[in-house]
Formats: sequence, C-alpha cells, structure tokens
Amino acid sequence: MKVLVVGEGAREHTVCWKFSRSNRLSGLFAAPGNAGTLDLATNLPKIEPNDVEAVTRFAVDSSIDLVFIGPEAPLAAGLVDALSAEGIAAVGPHAAASRLEASKAFAKSFMSSYNIPTAAYRSFSDGNEFEKYVRATRKRLVVKKSGLAGGKGVFEDEDPDILIANGRAIVDAKDEVIAEEFLTGSEVSIFALTDGSDYLMLPPCADYKKAGVGSTGPNTGGMGAVCPVPWITPEEMLQIDREIVAPTFRGMADAGIGYRGVLYFGLMITTDGPRLLEYNVRFGDPEAQVLLPLLRADFTNWCEAIVHGSIGNFPAGYLEASAVGVVIAAAGYPGSYQKGLTVSRLPSHPEDEAFVFHASTAVRHGRLVTGGGRCFTAVGIGRELLNARSRAYSAARGITFPGSWYRPDIGGRIFGS
Repeated sequence: MKVLVVGEGAREHTVCWKFSRSNRLSGLFAAPGNAGTLDLATNLPKIEPNDVEAVTRFAVDSSIDLVFIGPEAPLAAGLVDALSAEGIAAVGPHAAASRLEASKAFAKSFMSSYNIPTAAYRSFSDGNEFEKYVRATRKRLVVKKSGLAGGKGVFEDEDPDILIANGRAIVDAKDEVIAEEFLTGSEVSIFALTDGSDYLMLPPCADYKKAGVGSTGPNTGGMGAVCPVPWITPEEMLQIDREIVAPTFRGMADAGIGYRGVLYFGLMITTDGPRLLEYNVRFGDPEAQVLLPLLRADFTNWCEAIVHGSIGNFPAGYLEASAVGVVIAAAGYPGSYQKGLTVSRLPSHPEDEAFVFHASTAVRHGRLVTGGGRCFTAVGIGRELLNARSRAYSAARGITFPGSWYRPDIGGRIFGS
C-alpha cells in the first residue's frame, strides 16, 4: 500500500512514524514533510498542504492508495472532496463536515440543535452589537474567532475593553466573533475515529495551552500533553460518551453530515458535568504525539477500518503505559521569533522510552535548522506518569538550539491545564 501524509508538523511526523512501523506499506510520502520525516518517508517539499490541486495530482499520478490529512486547513479547503472525486481513499472529512471546526458559529449551532451540553454563547458579525453585549453582561466571557485560527483565536480577560478590542479585530477581519460563557474546571481532549456509521473512542488526553508555568500567559498551539488522563475514570468516560460523543454522531447522521476520519472533542469537566468547548476535525498537536505511540495495532489497519466502514469491529488495543509530551519552542514564541536557528544536538533514547518528533525543522546546507515557533516535541513513555515525565524531560534537555525553551511543569499538575 502507498500512503501519502499531508502536513509538516510534529503531528505529521508522528503519523509518518506510526505508518512506517507497518509491514504493509510499499511507499510512504509526506507533503511537504520536515527534517524528521526525511528518515521515514519521501518528502515532497514543493507541495503545500493547502494546494488541493497539487496534492490530488500527485496522489493520482503516483497511484496513492490512502491519503492521511493532518492539518485542518486542507480539509476545510475540500481536499477530501477532490481526492474522493478521483477515487482515492482519504482519512478526513469532506469540506461540508469540516465546518465543525472551520466555523465555531456553525459548531455551536449544531451543539444547540442536538442538546449537546456546552457553554452559553452569542455570535456576532457586527462590532457595535458585540460591544453592547459585552458591556451589558455581568458574566465573565471568553471571546473566540469563529474561523480557523491555528489554536490562537481564543481570548480570555476580565477587562471588557480588552475583550472588545480583540472581538472588533475579528469582526474587522470579516469573521464572526463568539462571546461565550467562561467555564471553570479541567480540560480534557477526547478523540474518536469514525467510519460514518460507527465510532471508536481513544484514551483521553490533556494538553497544556498556555505559554507560562502554572498555565499562565498567552494561548499557544500547545506546549505539552499527557495520555491517558489519570483523573478521568471509566465512569466519566461513559458519561462523556453518553452525553456528548454519541449525541454528536447521532446529530451528524440526522443532519446528513457524512464523516470518515478523526473527530476531536475539546471538553471542560465542570462540577455540573462535561461541557463541550469545541470540535476539531483531526488529531490535535501535541496530543497526537502522546496518543499514537500508545496504540498497539498496525496504523494502516486503523485507517483502513475508517475508510472501509469497519471501525465498529476493529480490535483496538493500547499499551499499558503513560506518555508525556514536552514542546520545545523558539525564543519569543508565541510572539515573534527567529527561524533558521541551527540545532546543535538531538538526544538518542531507546524507542520504548522516548521519542523526539520534529514540529518545524528543515535541513539547509547539511545543517538541521528550525522553521517555526514550536520546533520539537519530546515524548517520554513509562509504566506510570512520573516515569514517562522523567523520560520526556530527559529528552527535552537534550535538544539544543539558541534560545530554546519549554514549560517545566508538563505532567506535574494537569488540573486546569
């Protein structure tokens, strides 16, 4: 089987690594890939993930059997629609279903229609109406960009003037803005694989979105993650399935939303039970880096079960272990940062103990260099969370480039992460 992985981040490096362990592959390609995928796949550096025509043309010309789309933007742009028209199997939803992530306004309306518990909200496309609402309400609010924002379109502040400024900037950019009730509790990430009829829930993850120690500072694309989540009980997983996951898939069937791929449920576990914050239509990053190493079965078989409608009978299995992922970032991230920094050292560990996944890297003139804000994810695997955490930080300390930094508290305390 010939597989194409679309994307260039740590999530896609992890997916390529998982596919590379399959004994069923005759070819593995990454578009465009990064310095990490070079060791696993044939990189296609001239093909951008959002170039639907170029990706589809390569898949057709190269007789690709399966395409795995990592990021959200190509999904929203209709890559799966284009591949399907050519008879090429793809893991990911069509553009219409991708609105569950590409439009928070659409997603919140869907939640309301199917009685899926979520935070109270209002959506606005007029800046003046939005400002009136923020100044009139006495509840603490969260302001969100409705469209795709790369994990950085959420604004939390008790100062209404700051919320109004951020909201007006969203409206001025011709997008809707969501004003949502601020919820307190512990966040958890749930991923389900679906073939359009059945679904399979994976072990829960928790990610760390804030840049600073103790979950302070600005939001980022994610500074680390753990899997599974120790404080989520089997009974709570059943409740999450019963109240949120199952109603979502019933609602999708009722609304005629065909979906074959990965669906993310971003949850807040409150004192009143789980509340759905958002959907994503793909694996999260950095959650993929801690989740995928714990899946036992051949990843090619997982994906075939999705595209061929047999996920309900798939014999899923997971390592009896924990995983902790620590993101190594460039100085200044999530603000301005330098690119092209030389990476002088990467650690080496036994594969059953630790991994280093490249997030934004390239090889230039024989040198490994950085290419973005989040550069690597160091992942530790252990029988217990503390053991996995120790191995993750051992790997993180071994990654060296000018100004590199990471949060020192990943996995130490995940409540309110």
